[in-house]
Amino acid sequence: MKFAKTVFWCAGVWGVLVLTPLYFLFDRIGREYPPAITHPDFFYGFVGVALAWQVAFLVIASDPARFRQLMIPAILEKVSYSGALFILFAQRRLNPAQLPFAGVDLLFAILFLAAFFRTRTVAAVGAAR
Repeated sequence: MKFAKTVFWCAGVWGVLVLTPLYFLFDRIGREYPPAITHPDFFYGFVGVALAWQVAFLVIASDPARFRQLMIPAILEKVSYSGALFILFAQRRLNPAQLPFAGVDLLFAILFLAAFFRTRTVAAVGAAR
């Protein structure tokens, strides 16, 4: 249980720290990684949804056994983002400087999966009581 709490708490805090500055970097990203972003609705929509998931990670961390089923879409969130970045990199459509973020999300996906299976026994013991 402590493992799951730690993993999801770290993921939530990490995500908030990494994503929040994006709200203030819209123009800079366009200058440093051309071409400029042409759809601010997609950009800000992505940041908002991603931040909402960070809150979900913190909720899961508060009681992993209770919120165990939410770990499944949390894993999918991490795999979908990291997978997309790895595919874009393979197609030479991603700046290599962005690749470490794919690695971090893939690591969290693996840790989320481990937390899911480690929490199962705790949830089953709690249900039997």
